[in-house]
Amino acid sequence: MITRILKITALLIIFAVVGGVSAFLTITFIIKGEDTVVVPALGGKEVVDVLKLLTDLGLNTKVGGAEYNGEVPLNQVIFQDPPAGTELKKGRDVRIVVSKGVQTFPAPDVQGLSIGEGLIVLEQNGLCQGKSAYAAMGGVKKDKIVAQAPRPGRLVKRGDCLDLLVSAGSRPPAFKMPELEGRLLEEAILLIERNNLLLGDIKSVYKRDKPLNVVIGQAPPMGFRVIEGTVVNLETNRKMSAGDQPDMDVRRGVSLLRYNTGYGFLKSRIRVRVERSGLSYDIFDDFVRPGSRSWFLIPKGEAARVLVYKDSELVESHEFNN
Repeated sequence: MITRILKITALLIIFAVVGGVSAFLTITFIIKGEDTVVVPALGGKEVVDVLKLLTDLGLNTKVGGAEYNGEVPLNQVIFQDPPAGTELKKGRDVRIVVSKGVQTFPAPDVQGLSIGEGLIVLEQNGLCQGKSAYAAMGGVKKDKIVAQAPRPGRLVKRGDCLDLLVSAGSRPPAFKMPELEGRLLEEAILLIERNNLLLGDIKSVYKRDKPLNVVIGQAPPMGFRVIEGTVVNLETNRKMSAGDQPDMDVRRGVSLLRYNTGYGFLKSRIRVRVERSGLSYDIFDDFVRPGSRSWFLIPKGEAARVLVYKDSELVESHEFNN
């Protein structure tokens, strides 16, 4: 009898425990289901939309700051904590960081600076050089920045480019083109150099009614208004043979050698050395500006070898069999 009573009591206790545990788990599940939500992805959403979304979920919105961002538009979320997919109880905080958009600032004033100084200022401000135009400016030193666009103080953003107007120095004085026709080629070249003009192309033609080995045509023509640096093209009266080279004009008493310096930013040291009969001597050794075309008169006589050095490096070698 006692044993039966004990068994019944034990069963009742077991049923009570199981029922209590089941009720607890059921209540806990229901409560958890009501009080826990999944944090949504907020990146790229407008702040107003984020506030409404989190409020509807029973969460609080905390703005943790604002940052400049060139990829996320103004007032959109660029960061959230906790991240999307996190289970969070209602009433908890979600921290967000909002974009302030692209950072803008007043354009720096580079007017009056040299082009080199101006480019340093642009680089320091995260800007780049746009189009650059050079114009002669009386009274303004060469390579000085005269104007800029956008103007100083206008709002720009990182990565923008500024267009610059740079002084090319005072406009050189104009003068009348001297007469070169009828002169020997070497005389014409020397006259071009004395007037700070640039020698261009030399074309050889043959006209029986004109003296040989003299200039019979020039461009610009005599009397034309020119300035320093103007390119002068010449035409000489000369019989061409099959062995003639276009860059050499072999004349009575001298040979003419042409050398193009090439483009760059700095002057190059050009040295022309003649080797003849066991002797070596320099006929030219000086600095030449980039983009220049130089002509060298090589004295005729025995066979000679002419070496052209640019910044101490041999760049050309010519054989003259006079």
